[in-house]
Amino acid sequence: MSRPVVYFAVTGHGFGHAVRAASVAAALQHLNPDVLPVLVTPAPHWLLASYLGDDFLHRPRTFDVGVVQSDSLQMDLPATAASWQAIRDRAAQIIKSEADFIRTNRARLVVADIPPLAGEIARAAGVPCWAIGNFGWDFIYRDWGEDFTELVDWIAEQYARCELLWRLPLHEAMGAFPTIRDVGLTGGIPRLSVDEARAFGLSTERDRTALLTFGGLGLAQTPYHNLERFPDWKFITFDANAPELPNLIRVRDRRYRPVDFMPFCERVVSKPGFSTFSEAMRLSIPIVSLTREGFAESPVLLAGLQDYSAHQIVEADEFFHGNWSFLHRSPTPARQPGAISTDGSETIARAICEYLSTTRASPSIHPR
Repeated sequence: MSRPVVYFAVTGHGFGHAVRAASVAAALQHLNPDVLPVLVTPAPHWLLASYLGDDFLHRPRTFDVGVVQSDSLQMDLPATAASWQAIRDRAAQIIKSEADFIRTNRARLVVADIPPLAGEIARAAGVPCWAIGNFGWDFIYRDWGEDFTELVDWIAEQYARCELLWRLPLHEAMGAFPTIRDVGLTGGIPRLSVDEARAFGLSTERDRTALLTFGGLGLAQTPYHNLERFPDWKFITFDANAPELPNLIRVRDRRYRPVDFMPFCERVVSKPGFSTFSEAMRLSIPIVSLTREGFAESPVLLAGLQDYSAHQIVEADEFFHGNWSFLHRSPTPARQPGAISTDGSETIARAICEYLSTTRASPSIHPR
């Protein structure tokens, strides 16, 4: 019997969108192991495999720009605009190529997180498009002034072609989408065993242990020298350029993900980003977040962080140039503890399974 195919169109901006889509695809495969997810994204294969194992197809394609950045905080607006123009110049070619792929392999559904062209690709292929997100790129660019006005309008028109949006918590209105269903937080399920944690020098006590994670782009200059001020703490990083320090655990094995280490941490230290926030909040791990200027999602995320999680908000200047005195302070309790649903990945996956049960089976996949 041929396997049902679901086509996930994922923005290549950072790692967060890929993590979110992969967590939904993993939940989908847990419910129906016969499903073959096709992850269409420039995100690296190893990142997707850390959530999905080997049973998926990776199609590296670029549908959108997100934001051109040198690291997780520094943005290049002119380069972003120029890159978008290049995408729009090739839009017809992209749509045709991907619609042909979908039809050839008889994928039954496009799931978009959250490239604007996905709705038009799905229409050209004759299948529905369901979007997943807490913000649209029109929302981000609207803050950037007149130079982005025409692009904002075009993106909103593209989003209107999606049949359904699964709107995640910590969201903006996302009013361009015609049909919206609110859903809970998404994320991966930790799988680091207690014995593996001990091999890293960790324990279930979690006291004075912090995970430093700043997304796929990282930070240009993390002030690791501050770790010397906290010899009784343990810090965990996935940064390949991190120095060797006695209290810094450097995770180099790509089978592991930040979420795997969160249950062994007292706090997660991050920049504003949905996927990191979501995975930590699903596990009730307090979050220390930097501020981020010029990115419209950040105030929305930080407001949600204060509502639903124990937290500390640290100004970027204090993080980069201060002495990290925030680690001496206790996190502030959530304003609305327990008021957020955490089953978003599973809810979306169940809905996809129900949809697939009403459509015909597809033939074998043809990746080329």
